[in-house]
Amino acid sequence: MAIAPNLYEHTLVHYTDPLHATELLRQYRPYLEMIPSMRRPQESLIPIPLPIAELQIPAANTSNQRPQVKSVLIPCDLVFIMCDPEWKVKTDIELLVFIHRPGENFTELLTRWRQSQLLLSRSYSWNMPLQYRDIFSEGANRHLPLFVLFKETLAVIKRGLKAARLPCIVDTTVLDTGCASTPKLIADSSETPD
Repeated sequence: MAIAPNLYEHTLVHYTDPLHATELLRQYRPYLEMIPSMRRPQESLIPIPLPIAELQIPAANTSNQRPQVKSVLIPCDLVFIMCDPEWKVKTDIELLVFIHRPGENFTELLTRWRQSQLLLSRSYSWNMPLQYRDIFSEGANRHLPLFVLFKETLAVIKRGLKAARLPCIVDTTVLDTGCASTPKLIADSSETPD
């Protein structure tokens, strides 16, 4: 069964909201336990959808020149930056979330993770959302992936991620809360009053 495009979109929008970001991590407990403060999870987890990193590229052959800075779209769907809510300082752990896209096969999904690893192996900083610009956004030493699959995801993709020992969850939260109610809302909004 194919993944509906609106399911991907609803999932991305849903988990971009800081209130729902911890909801995603509750489905994979080892990452939930990494949140600096469970009493203040909205201040401890900064979600950045379709993240952009400022990569530092060393200048060729000259030690006097400053490295070039290049903005690059990282091929994950979300990055969760862990942040100490008291000190407003990010921790050394970043979670890269890869949501299974409609029509995407195992190789394409895994390649997005590998490309992210390569890009983030250099010195970089995140292009932070406006409300978090004051937080030091230099790169982390630990980039941890989380793959979000759906019940419609092909079994070969689930087996491949399991064989590669990469953490994945089969998410039904968004389907239960977002997509299921959408057709009703559209139908209700098209009705005209008598």
